[in-house]
Amino acid sequence: MHSFLHLFPTTTRSLPCTTISHALSTQQLKPVLTTITEASLNQHHLIQLNSRLASLTRSTRYQDALCLFDEIHCLHHNVKPDHYTLSTALKACASLPNLEFGTKLHAYAIKSGFKPYSHVSNTLLFLYSKTHHLASVERVFNEIEHPDVYSWTTMLSSCLKLGGISYACEVFDKMPKKEVAVWNVMVTGCMENWYQGHGFDLFKQMHFLGLKHDNYSFASVLSTCCIENLGFGRQVQALVVKTGFLFRASVVNAAITMYFNCEDVENACRVLEEVECSVYDGITFNVMIDGLLNVGRVEQALLMFREMLEACLGPSELTFVSLMSSCSCRRVGDQVYAQAVKLGFEQSTSVSNAAITMYSTCGDLNAARLVFERLEQKDIVSWNTLVSTYAQRSSSSSAFVIYMEMRRSGIEPDEFTFGSLLSCSEFIEMGEMIHALVFKNGLISRVQVSNALVSSYSKHGEMNQAYQLFQMSPKNLISWNTIISGFFLNGFPAQGLEQLNKLLISNLRPNSYTFSIAISICASISSLNNGKQLHAYILRHDFSSETSLGNALITMYAKCGTLNWSLRVFNEMIAKDTISWNALISAFAQHGEGKEAVNCFKAMKGVGRVKPDQATFIALLSACSHAGLVDDATWILNSMVNEYGFDPGEDHLSCMVDLLGRAGYLDEAERVIDSKHIEPCSNIWWTLFSACAAHSNLRLARIIAKFLLETEQNNPSVYVLLSNTYAAAGQWEEAARVRESMKNVGVMKQPGSSWISI
Repeated sequence: MHSFLHLFPTTTRSLPCTTISHALSTQQLKPVLTTITEASLNQHHLIQLNSRLASLTRSTRYQDALCLFDEIHCLHHNVKPDHYTLSTALKACASLPNLEFGTKLHAYAIKSGFKPYSHVSNTLLFLYSKTHHLASVERVFNEIEHPDVYSWTTMLSSCLKLGGISYACEVFDKMPKKEVAVWNVMVTGCMENWYQGHGFDLFKQMHFLGLKHDNYSFASVLSTCCIENLGFGRQVQALVVKTGFLFRASVVNAAITMYFNCEDVENACRVLEEVECSVYDGITFNVMIDGLLNVGRVEQALLMFREMLEACLGPSELTFVSLMSSCSCRRVGDQVYAQAVKLGFEQSTSVSNAAITMYSTCGDLNAARLVFERLEQKDIVSWNTLVSTYAQRSSSSSAFVIYMEMRRSGIEPDEFTFGSLLSCSEFIEMGEMIHALVFKNGLISRVQVSNALVSSYSKHGEMNQAYQLFQMSPKNLISWNTIISGFFLNGFPAQGLEQLNKLLISNLRPNSYTFSIAISICASISSLNNGKQLHAYILRHDFSSETSLGNALITMYAKCGTLNWSLRVFNEMIAKDTISWNALISAFAQHGEGKEAVNCFKAMKGVGRVKPDQATFIALLSACSHAGLVDDATWILNSMVNEYGFDPGEDHLSCMVDLLGRAGYLDEAERVIDSKHIEPCSNIWWTLFSACAAHSNLRLARIIAKFLLETEQNNPSVYVLLSNTYAAAGQWEEAARVRESMKNVGVMKQPGSSWISI
């Protein structure tokens, strides 16, 4: 009893002992003391529960936090949640986000009278902002009697994210007092929601109004500057140096990001060198590593990673994810992953997913599977990564096994899962089965899935089903590109051009890939008129700088018989790559301009920046073959081997044998074949066989025919070509004997056919 005496107010006037004794004896204090005891215990219990709830929320265990709130509300009848309990639970709802539970908490706040508390109202604003309910944000904000800075900033962020820049400016202008924090929210919000120009203007206004920028102001502006506004970014950087904020890690990180956005590695490194090492933090190294990886400087990124370890700044999940996502060297990847395991990231889902991708890229499926098996908490990305890994290796059975394991583990597939499965489906029946699964899982309306299905049906030649699905599904530009290329690849060029015309009158704008398909269609059917219309459209809509389209136009004009236009397109191209030169050399070859093709190759060598590849030499040798340029072809072949280090492939040798055969150098052609140990089934033998017929070389023709009949005894072309060789040499009896032999073994020549379109 005496332990509760401190709960009562004390005065200088004391009660007589007889009065206290009388009260105790009559038990007048018992009900009061009992009530106070229960209230104190309940309050103490609530404080403990609130502490647990806050701890769960801080450690991102949001679902557990909501379960605890339910427990407090439903099971502890003597303990009622207070406004602290409610605001913490609302924060957990917003972080998940869980709008349904959040609206129930909102109703409880109104019912319990906790709505006027600022932290409750502000957390409600945060909840509705996270769940993209602008109307609810406005309603809650308007009900706040005295909005504080947090209320205004949350309202502004929501307006920028959900209502657009105009509405946000309207709210901003109504604010009675604009503190630096509010300006920062506007500037940052503009940057994050693609209103860069307005964000820069607000930053300038702050400066003109005499408001002092802080590290948040500088960081938000610098980190979003790119090559188009690098001048403004450098002015901001000068202001940073002048105001002494260059020694804030967040500002340093933003300045480095700005230079990497502009692919200016030297200045990014200079920013790092100009500040003291004590300013660096883990994010600084992450920004440097990620920036270096994005510009392809993997070795420098790895050196920066080593410096990070030496500086005792622990790498984060982001560090390892960035490094492994860009690593194509197995040995280096092993070391990075070993370091991740050593630092306790083995069970990090994002790190493990990156390791699975890295090992898949390096071609080690066993290592990828081992990382996957060791991961305890697998998410949808983990499963999709493994499914995609097997799909990329065209291992459809393994991909489906992983899919079935995924379903058994309780993970629901998404559009990426089905897209990967469809990409490796080997049979139309498999694609139809996946189509049924997609429909069953309610994903048929997802444009990514419908595109994958259209592509799958096109790949298997089922254009009717592909087009039906295309018509019924939501469409983006990839949908149109898929159906156009599907018609083209399945031999329906007219339908492909028809779909292109429909795309051009839709709300979508074609991209360079669309036009490259369309130009290829025109080239395949030698449709010069349609090709010229496409060329005009490309010029009008600023696609002329696209190198890939220039290459396609060179090929198209060459196939349509207008070599002068091919040359004109080539000369007008801003940037030329190896494919550009190959296309022009092939164009000369198709038109029998062998000398021009060789001169083009010499000009290519003179440029120096562009190196020839295997296709270059195939086109050159083909051009020499058609023009009978034996000496030039010999020089080109020697250049290919000795100067560029390429081993001649079957296509190169076939061109060389064809050239020697056309020129009558059959013995030299035979030596070329013998020196490379070409198999009898090779097309090179057929090339030489045709040359024997043209030059009546019976000795070599008989040898080749014998070789070919050992592997293709039912091929009528062997008998016909040998018979023609005898006939050309005037040996009619031998020619008749070959024809008779052909009848005896039951081989018949298939009649040919030809047609023209009118």
